[in-house]
Amino acid sequence: MAKRRMISLEIVDTDLFLSMPITSRCLYYDLLIRADDDGFVGSPRKIQRMIGCSEDDFAILINKKFIIPFRSGICVITDWRLQNRIRSDRYTPTVYQTELQQLQLSNGRYLSLTGSN
Repeated sequence: MAKRRMISLEIVDTDLFLSMPITSRCLYYDLLIRADDDGFVGSPRKIQRMIGCSEDDFAILINKKFIIPFRSGICVITDWRLQNRIRSDRYTPTVYQTELQQLQLSNGRYLSLTGSN
């Protein structure tokens, strides 16, 4: 997993993103910097509690489609590929291959194939 992450203004400078509470935005930033090289976060609820965000903040990110949660408890950053490009010699595939197979990549965004992760 890389030690650096990119945050794109194409995502965080939109009305959709900026209309969220500051706590939801902060949670998004923390999830993004802790994601693996495919955008998966293994312990999003721990991060949520660690930075003092509520369940509502997590739900807002889901409802606004900034993250996709899975039954296993992990989540993926929907716009990960739009914001981060990792050189192939530095890339480490996600350990969450089962969840990755439940996604489709469309125009740089992850979409759920099941619709009810």
